[in-house]
Amino acid sequence: MSTPIDQATKETILKEIKNGLRVAEAVIKYGVSDKTIYGWIKTQADNTGTSSLEVARLRRENQELKEIIGMFALEKKRSKKNQSSA
Repeated sequence: MSTPIDQATKETILKEIKNGLRVAEAVIKYGVSDKTIYGWIKTQADNTGTSSLEVARLRRENQELKEIIGMFALEKKRSKKNQSSA
């Protein structure tokens, strides 16, 4: 049987997951089982039914999309610059 996790550690783990830390990384970093963390996440679902894990996933996806859009914008700008100097 494992030892109970204090509330401060639990809140820290959930905050880090909400900010993008993956559950697998939290398991290694804090030595808490993934089942325990997923249980915490499930009980923390907001009033729309979206869990912290889903919010974190959407934030990571949003950041990736912003980076992709930035690369395309930069490529387009370079293309226009090359065309105007030709």
